[in-house]
Amino acid sequence: MIFPVMKIPSSPPRIFAPLAFALALLAAALPAQADKKPQLVKPMAGPRATALRVTFLYIAPDLGSQKVDRVQIGREMVVAEHSGPWMRVYANTDIQEVSEKDTPTFGHDETPPPISGWIQAKGVVIETTPNGDQVIMGEAANQESLASDPRGPANAARSARLLYRRLVEMFPNSPLVPEAAWRAADILWQLQKADASTRPSAREKDAYMRGQMDEDELKKVLKLYPHTRQADLAAFELIDNKLCGDWQGQSKCPEKESEFYEKYAAEFPDGPRAAQALYQAVYRQAVLTDMFAADGSDNKSNSAKAHAHELAAKLKEHFAQSDFTARAVALVYKLDEGVPVYGIDRE
Repeated sequence: MIFPVMKIPSSPPRIFAPLAFALALLAAALPAQADKKPQLVKPMAGPRATALRVTFLYIAPDLGSQKVDRVQIGREMVVAEHSGPWMRVYANTDIQEVSEKDTPTFGHDETPPPISGWIQAKGVVIETTPNGDQVIMGEAANQESLASDPRGPANAARSARLLYRRLVEMFPNSPLVPEAAWRAADILWQLQKADASTRPSAREKDAYMRGQMDEDELKKVLKLYPHTRQADLAAFELIDNKLCGDWQGQSKCPEKESEFYEKYAAEFPDGPRAAQALYQAVYRQAVLTDMFAADGSDNKSNSAKAHAHELAAKLKEHFAQSDFTARAVALVYKLDEGVPVYGIDRE
């Protein structure tokens, strides 16, 4: 999922960690064994819940009472009691959750406890809400759509990500969980990728010299939901961290990148990104054709051109109706006509 227009929060939240409740609301995540899915322990005070809208916490179940704070969309809450159209909750309001890898090596800052207060029950989904997983999935998708709208709210992408994670935690047996986990990981990846592209290091040739996106959540999708569409998508996205920032006219970059994409297409031949991966390999072979020709390495240039034709033929055989196939055909046509694909100033 690509966001053409996205307002990026200053610090993306981490939503894989459950709330650390104080006093009577001690919530702990049971660290699963390496080969098992993580299991979450419910707080003793009541069921988990989340808000579908920004809403206020009050000190009493009365709109005229003092406001305590605001609960943002997708934040985790625990319901302590009900009173008519109101519920008393312990809520994580607008505190930014951080990744463990960003915490100090020696010592840890204590997480502020959630704030207790009364909230209107409307617009709140609880673990016991009928079709609650579908409701959260739908609102998360709405927020994700708003993230691509220049008129959308500034935190729409973050709200979508939090809602997807709430679905995973509150409804672990839902068939929507793999998709929700993938979308949450993808949103974080896209936010970090957009941020990395604005840094001076984005033009560095070697991948390790650029800002790297956090791979943890995508790798969890691969581990927990293997052989699924979501795992295939996660594996494709992880290639981003291996790409050169700027080729700087050196052939080793497109050579290695072509290998990455060809390997992906071989490992996930029926995946949703197989055609795209093959096209990316065709493009890099076309680039190599021009790079080697410019260096006077005719044998290497001809070999790259032939390989581009082979990959394009594979696309035509397996993905005849794909736009990526048509784009690959256009590339090899340019090669055959002697039209440069890379370094067009040579003409």
